[in-house]
Amino acid sequence: MAEKNSRLVYSTASGRVRESAPPRRPPPGDGIARVRRETGGRRGKVVTTIRGLPLDEPSLRRLAAELKVECGSGGTVKAFAIEIQGDHRERVLEALRRRGFRAVAAGG
Repeated sequence: MAEKNSRLVYSTASGRVRESAPPRRPPPGDGIARVRRETGGRRGKVVTTIRGLPLDEPSLRRLAAELKVECGSGGTVKAFAIEIQGDHRERVLEALRRRGFRAVAAGG
């Protein structure tokens, strides 16, 4: 039997009832956003990654959308890290600081 405060979801495709996953929380960190340029595993393509933001997943997705518009680029959120296509470190650092985050450039 389901718990009193669990949420059940019904799918007409399979006709089964299943419980939805609990909301994911960000890993504990020091509250400093680390912005770095990465190419590993992307066939030489550059992305700017932002890790360490103390935000839940919906807030992280909203921030990612705002940063993508500011950079004029695509991107995504994976495992509580924002990835912006291209090298936009300076622009992202400036945007995060304007929003009140402690942000530092990381990596080489």
